[in-house]
Amino acid sequence: MRVLVTGGAGYIGSQTCLELMRKGYEVHVVDNLDNGSVEALARVQRLSNRDLKFTKCDVRNPAALDEVFGYFLPHAVIHFAGLKSVSDSSVRPSLYYDVNVGGTAILLGAMERVGCNNIVFSSSATVYGEPQYLPCDEFHPIAPINPYGRTKVMGERLLQDWSCVKPLHRRAVALRYFNPVGADPSGEIGESPTDAPGNLMPFIAQVAVGRRGYLQIFGNDYNTIDGTGVRDYIHVVDLARSHVAALEHIRELEPFEAVNIGTGCGLSVLQMVSEFEQQSSNKVNYQIAPRRPGDAAEVWADASKAKRILGFHAKLGVSEMCRDTWRWQSANPNGYQEA
Repeated sequence: MRVLVTGGAGYIGSQTCLELMRKGYEVHVVDNLDNGSVEALARVQRLSNRDLKFTKCDVRNPAALDEVFGYFLPHAVIHFAGLKSVSDSSVRPSLYYDVNVGGTAILLGAMERVGCNNIVFSSSATVYGEPQYLPCDEFHPIAPINPYGRTKVMGERLLQDWSCVKPLHRRAVALRYFNPVGADPSGEIGESPTDAPGNLMPFIAQVAVGRRGYLQIFGNDYNTIDGTGVRDYIHVVDLARSHVAALEHIRELEPFEAVNIGTGCGLSVLQMVSEFEQQSSNKVNYQIAPRRPGDAAEVWADASKAKRILGFHAKLGVSEMCRDTWRWQSANPNGYQEA
């Protein structure tokens, strides 16, 4: 099976390419390299002992996409390409809509022109906004509180409309990620932010390896186990496996399905810090800062639908998340930038 992976040189994309290639899929990556690395793709090929195809292009370039689709003729697309910073989306909303929504529309047009009818979409739990109940299932109200989340909602609605066109038998699966963390157990591929990390785990890792002085923890007075925010963290290897599961089951599904991808349990910031210290044998210095506006005390997933319709459930726990992150960060203290 031939699979086109947009944004395949990024953190989640490269791990998914590795899982696909280990399963025997033929992979072609398109990526503009704004947040990806050709070194990641080189390591994916080395780890899988297989070759992949790569084209540097932006998903907003229909001519470039048509060229790739025309000779690769994929059976399915996994769509990661997009911008993902919640804070940045509030500063540059027009760019986020252009890339995340416009890019998806242009990609679907390229798929239509070659009759490619299957897509797995990188969505986000941010579509739910502040939780009205826990755990969040797929029936939870859609109420994003930032432009990034709203672009994911629009992407899902676009896919829903696209997939329901008769009689083309199109299938679209939107995977709503909770909090991806970790790295490949080899230590060869992992998260390599070019700027200050916007997520908890890479920040913890950079403090532990000495790149940053301390971690800021925003609020320690929530009504949680230790006062710090609680989130549902999922190992990136499990997350990659969920995309393979979606491809394997896509023809059995309804034209459009939205599926939570998480572990179904929450961990606090201080629990993550403590486990990371244990796995790395390094102290993680932190300072408590005021709460950030809009941050919920607790968020975690109802992940039962993924098990029911995709046969997928997360297998890796917090110790593997921290252990594999440290193996990656300690072997690559500056990420791919030093390669």
